[in-house]
Amino acid sequence: MTSAPAERIEPFRLSVPQRDLDDLYDRLDRTRWPAELPGSGWEYGVPAGCLRELVRYWRHEYDWRAAEAELNRWPQFTTTIDGARIHFAHIRSPEPDATPLVITHGWPGSIVEFLDVVGPLTDPVAHGGEAADAFHVVVPSIPGFGLSGPTTERGWEARRVADAWARLMRRLGYERFGLQGGDWGAAISRELGRAHPDRVIGVHLNLLPGAQAATEPTEEELAVLDPEDRERTLRSWRRWDEWSREGTGYAVLQSTRPHTLAYALTDSPVGQLAWIIEKFREWTDSADLPEEAIDRDRLLTNVMLYWLTGTAGSSARIYYERAHATGTDTARPSEPSTAPSALAVFPADPQLPLRHKAERTENLVRWTEFDTGGHFAAMEEPDLLIADVRAFFRELREK
Repeated sequence: MTSAPAERIEPFRLSVPQRDLDDLYDRLDRTRWPAELPGSGWEYGVPAGCLRELVRYWRHEYDWRAAEAELNRWPQFTTTIDGARIHFAHIRSPEPDATPLVITHGWPGSIVEFLDVVGPLTDPVAHGGEAADAFHVVVPSIPGFGLSGPTTERGWEARRVADAWARLMRRLGYERFGLQGGDWGAAISRELGRAHPDRVIGVHLNLLPGAQAATEPTEEELAVLDPEDRERTLRSWRRWDEWSREGTGYAVLQSTRPHTLAYALTDSPVGQLAWIIEKFREWTDSADLPEEAIDRDRLLTNVMLYWLTGTAGSSARIYYERAHATGTDTARPSEPSTAPSALAVFPADPQLPLRHKAERTENLVRWTEFDTGGHFAAMEEPDLLIADVRAFFRELREK
């Protein structure tokens, strides 16, 4: 019995035409650089010295074909769900009883975030682990992002993506599965666990929107907490307050005028690079340069997926759709989830969650705090993330 055309899964292999690379190189060679205030550092945005060096490396040393070959080691596919083209990698474990697991990226990330974690998750024995900890891993690109973009309809916010993932997993033959995600991947994973608890084994997150101290805590609120939680609450509030004042301009613009922004980012590779690289510097556990936390080639491969697909605007629209959605804001959960959930907390993330707030909306069965790492956990601290994902699902199996 063959699948209906709308339900077909087609093999996909990444193969960028050389003319697209030649166009990129030409644009990089003709970059028009803005004037800069002397000694301003990162205060006004990405400093010219940092960006010029990264652009030089991108133009003369970075090897897209090597990155393309690395991505093509994953079996990749496309299918159509709810009118959108969905690109995904599906890496089956050699262990037949492996647990199905969907890993979802966020903005300004992509499937590139998971290049260092898929191997150990699918084949733990080959990486010093136990066969029982194996996963069949599905890595989809969010509609509008990279190889799943651009979208052609309104309304692709977290809830709609979550429903699409549920349909994708059924199409792949997985009735029950686990979830992992950060950033938008966390909002999508959390919503999928809330909306489809009968199909979700567990939800592992490295961010939980809405679990931060988003308002300054009162003396009454602090009085009921033990000293450690009081300090954590104050630290979360200070981080959130600084980020809200200095670090959310991108979100305001993408929530209100994503298409206006798209003209600049789709026409200028250096503009696209600067827009993304700023967040990798600000949200990672790095002192000055983003490549202190994440390999420079990985950073550029991630940017390339936005540039080559022209999805700066369509990926930004997820912010607009969230801001203009009716009903529950799935990026800031209020409706409780019954799915067993774990939260891995990395200290450099600008949105530090609080356990007592997370427990109000999640069926929290595991909470882990790490000493290093930031927002892009799979790229910054892959070994820590892998170990925590394995431990969480092992605990669920043993119950």
